Amino acid sequence: MTKLKHTFKTDILFKLLFSKHPDLLKRLVAQLLRIQYDSIEQFQIKNPEMPPEIIGSKFCRLDIHMVVNRQHVNLEVQVQDEGDYPERALFHWARAYSNALPAGGKYAELPRTIIISILNFQLFSRNEFFSEYQILEVTHHTPLTDKMGLIFFELPKIPEGIDGHNLLLLWLALFKADTEDELKKIEALGVPELNQAISAYHSVTASAEFLEIERLREKAAHDEAQALYYAEQRGKAEGIAEGKAEGKAEGKAEGKVEGKAEGIAEGIAEGESAMALAIARNMIKRKRPIEEIVEDTGLTRIEVEGLYYAD
Repeated sequence: MTKLKHTFKTDILFKLLFSKHPDLLKRLVAQLLRIQYDSIEQFQIKNPEMPPEIIGSKFCRLDIHMVVNRQHVNLEVQVQDEGDYPERALFHWARAYSNALPAGGKYAELPRTIIISILNFQLFSRNEFFSEYQILEVTHHTPLTDKMGLIFFELPKIPEGIDGHNLLLLWLALFKADTEDELKKIEALGVPELNQAISAYHSVTASAEFLEIERLREKAAHDEAQALYYAEQRGKAEGIAEGKAEGKAEGKAEGKVEGKAEGIAEGIAEGESAMALAIARNMIKRKRPIEEIVEDTGLTRIEVEGLYYAD
């Protein structure tokens, strides 16, 4: 079986494809929210852009933020389990919910805010591939409010042998597909919107825009690897020199080892810190919120505020 170089889980492809084909995104979201396509009267993508300065960075997060019938909906695909995902989803919900309040607005005007996560890993121990969370009273299970929703789809749990009648499972199978054969099996079912999505996939992956973004991402990854390698080599050299000096001064062999390890760690940390600062400065120029910069760079709020004043 021929492996796909890029899948619907590829973050750049996911963002570019559905930003350029909003009707396909609208059809996907209708299935994920379990509502009728024709019931969607208001549909708007709020963040269609992909700033080139953060493409390829390990701090980059490519999601799609939409307004669907006055609800704020955030859709993200997560390929690897990096730990603490429920807390991460809750944090993204809190930020999206609070940012939706206009200046001088009333709390009652805050919209229903939903975070949808399509996960390429198992998050919960139960067998169901779909989970939805709200705020409920612990005894009577009555909702406190309808303005919070966390929805998770776990791709490893979707059943095999899907027919052409369950559109939700077909869309999830499309995201799960890793080979040409899997795409062809879905295409052979003859479901119009899925075939349109596959056609759009082939069109986008062959486009000059996608290939250029991929080139920038590969260059950024290479530059990051080179920067970390340089920092590591510098750390090794400094660590060895310091270790030798400590070993001679103390007359102990462990001084060399400790100095080397500390030097390597410091060198790598310096390289990553410099990269985070560069990304933060670019985000400040684009007037991104402080909370978003803190999350995407790993810097502290105090460090980010210091860059605001410095710049």
